[in-house]
Amino acid sequence: MRILLKLFNKKCLSFKLMSKLLKLLFIFIICILSTSVFAAENKVLTGGIMMVPNSFYGTWRVVSKLLDTDSPVLFKENNIDLWNLSRVGDVITLRNPFNGASAEITIDKVSDGVVVFKKYGKYNNKHLTDIVEIKLNGETFKGYDTLQLDTMSDVSGKIIKTETAKYSVSGEKILGDYKLEH
Repeated sequence: MRILLKLFNKKCLSFKLMSKLLKLLFIFIICILSTSVFAAENKVLTGGIMMVPNSFYGTWRVVSKLLDTDSPVLFKENNIDLWNLSRVGDVITLRNPFNGASAEITIDKVSDGVVVFKKYGKYNNKHLTDIVEIKLNGETFKGYDTLQLDTMSDVSGKIIKTETAKYSVSGEKILGDYKLEH
């Protein structure tokens, strides 16, 4: 900019040329700023956080019924749990006060009231992957919870055993929403 002003002062550039250069510079700056703004917006939307309906957040009474498993001794036939779903910033957390579990969840899909999310846990040498797909309907939901428990080798760190279960889940909201934004 300083160089342009020097050239202008020396009358090396005409006023029209200077005006065109300033317009070009202005357009260039706007393009750079808008690109970074849109890139930041896309980053937030990629995680699906902004698309999750507010009705998703709150405390839910959840009933689970075992549909299928390869390890009937490990997985309970029926469960009743509480899920506290809350959000702070870009982090969504699921807490279960019945068993003390707490995990950050990853939203995979939100479409027409259907929310698909994952959570991961680690128990000794076992890794739990929990994929939940629910259809929200006001103060209730119905869906499925698919669990995969991988036992890891202490020696190689590789999976030596996988146990799975699929549950039908239904939820009833018992407390409002806990969506907190910062």
